Amino acid sequence: MGYIRGEAREQVTMFPVTLDELIPADHMCRVIEGFVGRLNLAKLDFVRAEAAETGRPGYDPRDLLKLYLYGYLQQVRSSRRLEAECQRNVEVMWLLGRLQPDYKSIAEFRRMHSRALTEAGAELVQFARSVGLVRGETVAVDGSKFRAVSSAKSVRERDAMQRYLEQLDASDEQDEVVIDPSAVRAALEKLKSHPEPEAHFMRTANGSAPAYNVQTAVDAAHALIVAQKVTDEATDNRSLLPMAEAAKEAVGDPPTLQVVADAGYSNGEQAEACEARGIVPHVPANRAVNNQGNGQLFDRSQFQYDEKTDTFRCPAQQILKRKQLSRKDRAVYYATQPEACSACVLKARCTNGAQRLVSRHLHEGALQRMQHRATPEMMRLRRSTVEHPFAALKYRIFGHPRFLLRGLDGAQAEISLATMVYNLKRMCNVLGGLRLRVALAD
Repeated sequence: MGYIRGEAREQVTMFPVTLDELIPADHMCRVIEGFVGRLNLAKLDFVRAEAAETGRPGYDPRDLLKLYLYGYLQQVRSSRRLEAECQRNVEVMWLLGRLQPDYKSIAEFRRMHSRALTEAGAELVQFARSVGLVRGETVAVDGSKFRAVSSAKSVRERDAMQRYLEQLDASDEQDEVVIDPSAVRAALEKLKSHPEPEAHFMRTANGSAPAYNVQTAVDAAHALIVAQKVTDEATDNRSLLPMAEAAKEAVGDPPTLQVVADAGYSNGEQAEACEARGIVPHVPANRAVNNQGNGQLFDRSQFQYDEKTDTFRCPAQQILKRKQLSRKDRAVYYATQPEACSACVLKARCTNGAQRLVSRHLHEGALQRMQHRATPEMMRLRRSTVEHPFAALKYRIFGHPRFLLRGLDGAQAEISLATMVYNLKRMCNVLGGLRLRVALAD
């Protein structure tokens, strides 16, 4: 018995007649074509959105945007690899009409359009709202670390150079040393020309490394990413308000928006600002551990606060009055009279000092309210909403959570492309390719 044999390479064939016959009606290429076709690229500030009347013709930014969306869909992010795909991939030939741009033109498009790509992603979110895939009722916020392109050695050298210049400035102010201006100029030039001027060491899954913190806000209805931002902050505790505001704007600025996040976003000042803007945060309050007296002394929770009189009442029913305001610690300190503490029978269980001090956060009310809202049900909703999109971004779109472009602008361009691809895939899964194509054509 013989084998199944293919056709001879010299065989003349009439099939397929056109490239269009090779692309199914519900294929993602047709979805990408429909999405890019409805964008007003001139309004979004894409360069050469309108063809120039003179000079050498350039590539249509629509074609390069389609190429990048397809590339990120297939985990192909390198401009050289995308150039190769244009020459061998039938799907890319269909998308670009057999155009074969060189890798320099492909790379330059992504480098130049960080802000425009972010705006294009916002347009996709607005479309999702129009077809009912984004409800704007509850949004989950989270952050994750993505490796920067620079090596740890180069970032350490950059940080050492920054410290050196700071020491020179301090010595100059104190007239302690004579500084060689040429040495300073050389150091400044070296610092400015550093390939990664903004990445910092952050804790990642593989240990400390140069990285960026990617923030996302995900709508709970269908897990679509409605807002995203790349930051150089190692922690999340200053990102609650900016991400909540970005999400509120993205979903149509509803009167009230529920925002859920983990304890890393605990920030009383920002929680209070959120409430003033119609944003209701559901965040566990990140409280310090009671380490006084090896944990054997009365915890602050055992002191009752009276908002009307702005005082605390201790377990022995003594009154603690406001004593000091610390802007640095963002706290108000309350204390009893030393005589009352020295005569108290519970002193040994309360304090080892002359009197007991109790602190209250400046935004204690907001912290307590958001802690009360952070129910187990809301925390489960957070996990089921926001953690899957990050897994998809890191391992289904990036392939490996590491940026290819340098600096915040480069990282932002990559995340904007990746979130657009994620949202398109998610919308296609919910609606189906044919329905999504019809909706994009309207």
